[in-house]
Amino acid sequence: MHDHAGHDYHIDIPGTTIFDGKMAMKGYQLNKMCYSFNKAANREAFREDPEAYMAEYGLTEAQKEAIRSTNILAMIEEGGNIYYLAKLAGIFKLSVQDVGGLQTGRSTEEFKKYLLSQA
Repeated sequence: MHDHAGHDYHIDIPGTTIFDGKMAMKGYQLNKMCYSFNKAANREAFREDPEAYMAEYGLTEAQKEAIRSTNILAMIEEGGNIYYLAKLAGIFKLSVQDVGGLQTGRSTEEFKKYLLSQA
């Protein structure tokens, strides 16, 4: 028998935010808003008046500021789940590779090359 007590098996990736239960609660309204973007009418409503749309979902000031500055990393720090944020990234014309680059401190091109090198 191996003694696993006291070991944390979470992989710590520098510069990333662990999405756990606490973060899920923190980001609930943000993720709920992003989920609404599955409907084109909601994406259009957000584009027309982002401030009113964010207020309708009760986002915190920090979440609003992250969205205003299109700072995906700050959105993640404010409880945003990357899978839901992908919808918002699409509104801002950011690709998943753009977001991956931001998370790893690489440009989009560098991140694409990195992904290819891992294949």
